[in-house]
Amino acid sequence: MREEIIRHLSEDYTVPVRDPLWKHIYLSPGLRKIMYQSEFQKLGRIRQLGPASLVYPGATHTRLNHSLGVFYLSRRILKTILFSKHCPDHLTLVGAKSFLCASLLHDIGHFPHAHSFMEMPLADHEILSGQIITDSGIADIIRDEIGGDPELTAAIIDDSISDDGNRELTFFRNILSGVLDPDKLDYLNRDAYFCGVPYGMQDIDFVISQIRPTENGIGLTTKGVTAVENILFSKYLMYKTVYWHPDVRISTALVKKAVYLGMRDRYFKADELYGMDDDEFYKRMTAAPEELASLVREAERPRKYSIICQVPFDEANSLHRSLMDLDFRNGHETRLAAFIEDRHPGLLAENHLVIDIPSKISFEVDVPILDKKGEKPFIGSPTVFSGPVVQGFTETLRHIRVIVPSTVAAKVPEIELDPFV
Repeated sequence: MREEIIRHLSEDYTVPVRDPLWKHIYLSPGLRKIMYQSEFQKLGRIRQLGPASLVYPGATHTRLNHSLGVFYLSRRILKTILFSKHCPDHLTLVGAKSFLCASLLHDIGHFPHAHSFMEMPLADHEILSGQIITDSGIADIIRDEIGGDPELTAAIIDDSISDDGNRELTFFRNILSGVLDPDKLDYLNRDAYFCGVPYGMQDIDFVISQIRPTENGIGLTTKGVTAVENILFSKYLMYKTVYWHPDVRISTALVKKAVYLGMRDRYFKADELYGMDDDEFYKRMTAAPEELASLVREAERPRKYSIICQVPFDEANSLHRSLMDLDFRNGHETRLAAFIEDRHPGLLAENHLVIDIPSKISFEVDVPILDKKGEKPFIGSPTVFSGPVVQGFTETLRHIRVIVPSTVAAKVPEIELDPFV
């Protein structure tokens, strides 16, 4: 079976697609057909980094570009696994084809700003991806023209689907989502490339050369420890300089508040967001009542806003924990706005004081390091990244910010997060 999969990977991917990052990406005829399906083409109208292009003008690459890159890296990783003398014997040709389809389609359920709306009652994009794969014509292409299994493809992406003890499903899930997953390896490199910053670049040839299969996924040789160190530090720097740049956070917070208020007041339902591209989202939101539409319009001009309070998020602080609830946060925004209004009547427009709290991020380190004595965890191997150091990454990055228009900040340059005590 391994020889059959190797032959498939070597012979059946003949359709070149030009990519600015990885140069030629070769698809099979079936995957090219999927690429031109409307559900996949929608990804070409959703920016990978959302409002980051307001800070880094080159960051206009799309989820479609990224999806092709994830497929490209998945195929390379799978080749490395198959040529390893420890390649698992439970891999099948159908499973390999389904995995590569999942790599290409892992983001097909994405809608604009999806990662920014994690606290809202919205479906995870992975669940939506699985539903699109099994409920559209894509399933027929996977089954009849590629020779994969659309249900397995969906399950590799959507881990809410039970694995029913399927070892191959677990194996491919852990490759697509993990410390060294092709998703992370592509977006760190691609985002850095288009933003014009050096921080996210990875030595992909070295990383892949040090990958070794395990029973449930992949591990690294001891030489590969540096690859994880590079990913951890790159992810930290990309969050610090790109993903959570203050202007990006301001823009994201304004849009998020508009969507929260729109859903709370039933101006639109969650289902309306699914399937939208960036332009459709903007048109729908700016057609909402003015108190919502103004937030979305102003999100395109974050430099018109200022931060008048910034404090590190503290899990031990009861107010900080309470602010993670969007209803409580909105109430606290209203109280802070009233506090300013009492002192400067008519200065602050309704809903234009916003509290931004980034979601907690994880710096995954659960990759086994393989040496002659067997497996050991990354933490504890020869590395400067101890558990406290990795934990410190999140604590250093994550801040609560109170955001107001700059005209308000000129009168109220600073405020306490809780001025009522």
